[in-house]
Amino acid sequence: MKIYVPLDSAAKALGADAVANAIVEQAAARGLDVQVIRNGSRGMVWLEPLVEVGDDRQAFGPVSVADVPALLDGKLKGHGKVADIAFFAKQTRLTFARCGVIDPLDMDDYQAHGGLVGLRRAVGMTGTEIVTEVTESGLRGRGGAGFPTGIKWNTVAGAQASQKYIVCNADEGDSGTFADRMIMEGDPFTLIEGMVIAGIAVGATKGYVYLRSEYPDAIKIMRQAVEIARNSGVIGGSVLGSNRAFDMEIRVGAGAYVCGEETSLLNSLEGKRGVVRAKPPLPALEGFLGKPTVVNNVISLATIPVIMEKGAQNYQNFGLGRSRGTIPIQIAGNVAHGGLFEAAFGMPLGELIDDIAGGTATGRPVKAVQVGGPLGAYFPRAKFDTPFGYEDFDGQGGLIGHAGIVVFDDSTDMLGMARFAMEFCAVESCGKCTPCRIGAVRGVETIDRIGRGDAAAVEILTDLCETMRDGSLCALGGFTPFPVMSALTHFPDDFATNKEAAE
Repeated sequence: MKIYVPLDSAAKALGADAVANAIVEQAAARGLDVQVIRNGSRGMVWLEPLVEVGDDRQAFGPVSVADVPALLDGKLKGHGKVADIAFFAKQTRLTFARCGVIDPLDMDDYQAHGGLVGLRRAVGMTGTEIVTEVTESGLRGRGGAGFPTGIKWNTVAGAQASQKYIVCNADEGDSGTFADRMIMEGDPFTLIEGMVIAGIAVGATKGYVYLRSEYPDAIKIMRQAVEIARNSGVIGGSVLGSNRAFDMEIRVGAGAYVCGEETSLLNSLEGKRGVVRAKPPLPALEGFLGKPTVVNNVISLATIPVIMEKGAQNYQNFGLGRSRGTIPIQIAGNVAHGGLFEAAFGMPLGELIDDIAGGTATGRPVKAVQVGGPLGAYFPRAKFDTPFGYEDFDGQGGLIGHAGIVVFDDSTDMLGMARFAMEFCAVESCGKCTPCRIGAVRGVETIDRIGRGDAAAVEILTDLCETMRDGSLCALGGFTPFPVMSALTHFPDDFATNKEAAE
């Protein structure tokens, strides 16, 4: 009998290793023929450790060590098949189709579930044909900016250079985000396959994954996966026996939020201080070591295999407007059902919060939802009809970013949240540009003045945010006004200079 126990970091934090060990020990003591498979997470964090039994994947969770005897006796109450759990059944899983299903380090298991089909197709295509396929799919960067992936690849493909690079930005530092970690821990070969396809498309023969040091499990799994891929002929001097070459390695960052910005990441990758570069030149023309470089997020690259497997039109069929395909939405904060929910673009924010996530964990009313990490805008309930799409959120003064959603109930002080945004920027600023370096510090001071009842400070805060937005060199300083001004605009009572009177 096969029993699946996640090795995902979230599941391990909730006791998955102890549960797996208990299953092995107690099965042996009973003389049961049990094979424990450590899979990735299905993304339903409130059910972790989520143990699955048998080929039909009957789900039990959260499972504790004390539950193991009942599990082995067949007496533990479960949730039925994983595919029938409402949170999971409502998803459209393309990028995460294998995550939680396979043993992440079993190449045969990966191929049995569609792995390498896209790469085999790509090996028989020209670079131009691959770039065209990706362009026509409508895939946009999933790291936050939403820039069309095909356009970036086309720029690198057209650049003349003796060496080109593929750099995967795995420095997932936004609050409430974990999609990159989940895919690296649960389906690492899809990221590797996507990077190889990108290399073939643009003429790059070397790749790097810049992975944050705070993800030790992902680092370990990715390093093992690279070695397995190399030994299997997926990467190396002859990709799948072809005349194409591509190799890669894992590099670990030192814990700077600003290194999630592509030029700061490239500086760090070169061994320099992680500070933002001025643009132009663009990394697509002068990137890593001054050579043309594709810098894509984990999810962007991990989505390439399914596009190449099923075709551009299949991916294009999902979504709305210019937001095509699916987006892995990460639901966190004060929420009943937190986790990863992959869906086609277009689902209203309110449906995600009220129906999918089940409202707050405290049972209190939802006051605000922050979408897009610590630099994302706070949306009040009045904006919950906004469809999940790049242009739709932009039109409402927000941004999707890395698609992390953090939920807050009505006990939250939004002035305090605005202050946190400015303080976060002040702490994480690389210091290169004045609007970010100085503006964030002054922002904290100004918000404190408002908190002490200084009405004039509200206008100063507004002017300061305009300066940071228009004058900052990168998105850290430029986007910090999003949470600050949205909190000020939508929750004015929390900024009232006489809070007692407002209440």
